[in-house]
Amino acid sequence: MMPIREVVIFPHMMTPFVVGRETSVRALEEALAADRKIFLAAQHDASVDEPRPDEIFSVGTVANIVQSVKQSDGNIKVLVEGMERGKILSVSEEEGFFRATVKTASYRIEPGPQLDALTSRVTGLFEQYVKISQNVNYDSMVAAIRPDDPGKLADTVGANLQLALEEKQELLEIFDPIDRLTRVAEMLDVEIEKLNVDRSIQGRVKRQIDKAQKEYYLNEKIKAIQKELGRGEKSEFDELKKKIEAAGMTKDAQEKATAELKRLEQMPPMSAESTVSRNYLDWLLAVPWKKRSKEIRDLPHAQGVLESDHYGLEKIKERILEFLAVRRLVKDPKGSILCFVGPPGVGKTSLGMSIAKATGRKFVRLSLGGVRDEAEIRGHRRTYIGALPGQVIQMMKKAGVRNPVFMLDEIDKMSTDFRGDPSAALLEVLDPEQNYMFMDHYLDVEYDLSQVFFIATANVLHTIPPALQDRMEVIRLSGYTELEKLEIAKRFLVPKQRKETGLKETQIEFPDEGLQELIQHYTREAGVRNLEREVGNVCRKIARNVVNQQSEAGERKADKKAGNKASKKSENVVIDAVKVGDLLGPQKFREQVTEKKNEVGTTVGLAWTEVGGSILTTEAAIMEGRGRLTTTGKLGDVMQESAQAAMSYVRSRAHHMGLPRDFYRHLDIHLHVPEGAIPKDGPSAGITIATSITSALTSVPVRSDIAMTGEITVRGRVLPIGGLKEKLLAAHRQGIFEVVLPKDNEKDLPDIPENIRKEMKLHFVQSMDEVLKVALERELEMAPLSGMLTAAEIVAHSREDKVTQ
Repeated sequence: MMPIREVVIFPHMMTPFVVGRETSVRALEEALAADRKIFLAAQHDASVDEPRPDEIFSVGTVANIVQSVKQSDGNIKVLVEGMERGKILSVSEEEGFFRATVKTASYRIEPGPQLDALTSRVTGLFEQYVKISQNVNYDSMVAAIRPDDPGKLADTVGANLQLALEEKQELLEIFDPIDRLTRVAEMLDVEIEKLNVDRSIQGRVKRQIDKAQKEYYLNEKIKAIQKELGRGEKSEFDELKKKIEAAGMTKDAQEKATAELKRLEQMPPMSAESTVSRNYLDWLLAVPWKKRSKEIRDLPHAQGVLESDHYGLEKIKERILEFLAVRRLVKDPKGSILCFVGPPGVGKTSLGMSIAKATGRKFVRLSLGGVRDEAEIRGHRRTYIGALPGQVIQMMKKAGVRNPVFMLDEIDKMSTDFRGDPSAALLEVLDPEQNYMFMDHYLDVEYDLSQVFFIATANVLHTIPPALQDRMEVIRLSGYTELEKLEIAKRFLVPKQRKETGLKETQIEFPDEGLQELIQHYTREAGVRNLEREVGNVCRKIARNVVNQQSEAGERKADKKAGNKASKKSENVVIDAVKVGDLLGPQKFREQVTEKKNEVGTTVGLAWTEVGGSILTTEAAIMEGRGRLTTTGKLGDVMQESAQAAMSYVRSRAHHMGLPRDFYRHLDIHLHVPEGAIPKDGPSAGITIATSITSALTSVPVRSDIAMTGEITVRGRVLPIGGLKEKLLAAHRQGIFEVVLPKDNEKDLPDIPENIRKEMKLHFVQSMDEVLKVALERELEMAPLSGMLTAAEIVAHSREDKVTQ
């Protein structure tokens, strides 16, 4: 007996194999020396070199050694012919080889219709198998099968099927020819089905591809095979699966990504839907789920960064340092949502960048100016062609971390149309109680924005919906004082413009006198943008002069024969007030737009605009008429109502002002607020209008060195106003150092710079009578009834007073 590996020898079949083991060679030599008969049985495990009798199958084949050839490497190539199957009864080991006692069996087969049908079925199935299979020669196989011998037919078919070792051994162990033939028929059915599946795969691939693309054909064939097995592109999908597991997504997001990946595996690779699914997965993986910036919570460092980048803005710097202190004490605090409101050029956007630098966070900026589509915030649903996430998710992808400083610039410039209201979509983004589960239409999963430090910027608040204002901590940035502008110019603007124009410190110098001239007479703004432009304008003119001097010096140096002296270096140019005028031309703004002398009916008021504060001169004139009040200067509805309220107050107090009770019946009053082309509105000009009307009617001049602001009621009460800091800065810029203010605004004084408070004299009043005492040249006296002037006399006195002035 000789154990063989990975092959089953069937009766009636010629099979070659190589013998190399020493025990097998001894058994082969013993058989050749005797009757050339040898019993061949497969071993259970092919890796065992010296199998024991219990590691060898008990059923094998008695074979006749047809030929044996010894090869150069010591192995023997043997050709055997199977004779009959046998079962081991006993095994003995003799002189290095096995000797077995084997029992063979012979079966008598009675012909009949059942046997004929079975034989015909197996013959037909085998012919069909041979036709489909590419591994078997059709002609030789058809010639080899013998339908008249069922046992031999079963062994021949079984030997030529592509079966595993265990299946062939199972077939060998069936001694009954009829049972063996039945089992062969079952195996043929399975093998033919496998071949048909393979053919259908090949047919599907051929229909999908272009014959000219060989590489594409091979790839598609692999994909089709994997699709039939229920798999996808293993390497790519495995990589996507690993990325999903490592992304740190929330449970819902991971489940959705995994489900989308399974859908993608089942899709044809060239379909449009697969591209949509792949883009969706890419976005889910690109958004930061767990990566964070390491925060700098060192307060001295943060304070140093803020001080080095910006001058002033103490309130905002305090708020940032408070935020960092809380982050240091609380383990996992929520992100802050701030809104910087102030005129252009005061440093709102640059302040956000400084905050990111001070806290060690990434900085991203989203400009909302002109945005009118809600999908810009929340994104489009994936059903739309070319759909993308909203700008919030896109900026988070750009930041790459969960906790950036996110600036929403120009939040007051958003608008609304038929596509939706983006400010309403921002309500969820900027609500600390909701933004931890922000839902983008494209991603369609909850995303946590609670760690983001949101900073919104705006010029005005009234265009921002109240619900959105309520979600933000509003911090106002007022305009800079002249002293602050001077320091900003010295510390930041001059070095920046000097560097951008290529000038050295030895070539240009800006003393305080020159910067003051630029601030007072060439710019009129709350911020410093125009000041930076004017400084840059001066530097460019000096740079041109330097280049011209260098060119002339080069020409003189080249002309050696002329005997000229060596060229001098360009001198240091000092930009004083006179030099500024020479370089920039006439002054753009007058130092004061107020009158130098006191006039009847002319009062200086204070106004607030989007670019800071300004002064408004209110003029009143009287003439004979029928009691009509005319207002000009493009005044809004609220301001016209303030004029009516002021007129009602004056009429109610006519007796106390020495006026006849019916003075208004024979007089017309014309109220004008220059400049006429600029729209004006608001209630804060009430006391200014009342003072001008009173002065015109009583012919008592108004002090030109005093300004005022406040709302008036018909009973003469003075109500508080807004924008106090900007208005006082405007008065200070115009050289007015005495201001009348409502008493209720006294609480706002801490917001006013200390140097302004010290230089200015502030009168806080509660009634219009107090205003008139301060603003008019002399105090009004209540005249007796008999001494009251008529309307004609009032007009005459007014004209005489104007002529005298």
